[in-house]
Amino acid sequence: MKNIFKKIIIYIIEIEARVILRRYKPKIVAITGNVGKTSTKDAIYTVLSSSFHVRKSQKSFNSEIGVPLTIIGCPSGWSNPFIWIRNIIKGLFVIIFYKNYPECLVLEVGADKPGDIKRIANWLSADIVVFTYFGNIPVHIEFFDSKEQLFEEKMNLVKALKDTGTLIFNKDSEELNKLTSEANNKPITYGFSEISNIMASNYEVEYEEDMFPLGFSFKVNFEGNCIPFNLKGVLGKQHAYPLLAAVAVGISKEINLINIKNSLSEHIPPPGRMNILKGINKSIIIDDSYNASPVAMNSALLELENLKCKGRKMVILGDMMELGKHTHEEHKNVGNFSCSFADIIITVGTRSRAIYDIAQENGVESYHFSDSVSAGQKAEEIVKEGDIVLVKGSQSSRMEKVSYILLSNKEESEKVLVRQDGYWKKI
Repeated sequence: MKNIFKKIIIYIIEIEARVILRRYKPKIVAITGNVGKTSTKDAIYTVLSSSFHVRKSQKSFNSEIGVPLTIIGCPSGWSNPFIWIRNIIKGLFVIIFYKNYPECLVLEVGADKPGDIKRIANWLSADIVVFTYFGNIPVHIEFFDSKEQLFEEKMNLVKALKDTGTLIFNKDSEELNKLTSEANNKPITYGFSEISNIMASNYEVEYEEDMFPLGFSFKVNFEGNCIPFNLKGVLGKQHAYPLLAAVAVGISKEINLINIKNSLSEHIPPPGRMNILKGINKSIIIDDSYNASPVAMNSALLELENLKCKGRKMVILGDMMELGKHTHEEHKNVGNFSCSFADIIITVGTRSRAIYDIAQENGVESYHFSDSVSAGQKAEEIVKEGDIVLVKGSQSSRMEKVSYILLSNKEESEKVLVRQDGYWKKI
């Protein structure tokens, strides 16, 4: 009964979304990829909202339900039928009466299983399609036969691109270079690669005098122009990619590069993505608890490895989900990398047991727990002044609970941590 109700709801709100698009004809920026979709969406919104009336997907509204909800402008009803009825009524109101519909929609489009993006691409016509990084072992691969099949599913979004549209993709991803032949127009590329149209260089972490990391700086090079950018409160080259994608979208919309820089100077990355937080006992938390994939995990570990540190380097790692047959091998790889530099390793969940086993074999101080709260309590016992603690894992591992336990000022938790609303706190 529940599945029947869900199918009916999807059908109705999709029809409403399609009617809304035909009536108001907003410009569509559609974002897909494997790493950093939500951060890229937020950065693009920051740039476009300085010049246009824009709406973006809320949180990770990127599914066959989430995309229509964004177009209508409604929240998820979760399992509450009354909210879904209200959303349907809101859709009818927007179709008939709405007078100030956005000029531009920034939509995140994801794929958990075969056919997800194809179904959306059948009715969504995009003006700009942005591909974020696509890793060698991508996340959400569990229900696909291979990474090639997952990539082909993502490619369906290119088919939704208008003939006059613009394709933008990450040049640093080898898998994405084949997109050049798929576009009707010459694509715009971004990345640290020297052959990118929009190239980043000179990445550098910035510190306070006490070696507390403040954020990072880098330069953006485009057609002979070189403009410095900096981002406070976060770490990692992966945070440069969303800004580069946003620069590319801004340029495609003929926004001045200086205006793009000014917009992004106020950009605040969302919580749970390599955010720098003050921890208990004057420790430093690198909170990357939003989600995890092999590419993102390795990027986070590499950043921690290269950080200056007065104390010890501790990693608290949860399971990486939806990896299918690659699960055990990828967790072992994370274990080997972590052991090469980490002083303490704490793991959470059945899959991450492979990380713990590698740590034990290498004689690294390590602990394993079935839940994130127990892991956080252990870290609370042993963390010392000057320690840097990386917290990362897939959503289901609920690693933000570890960050909460270690957070110096817990009154800031709703502002600086992910999944702090009532729904998530109940589960």
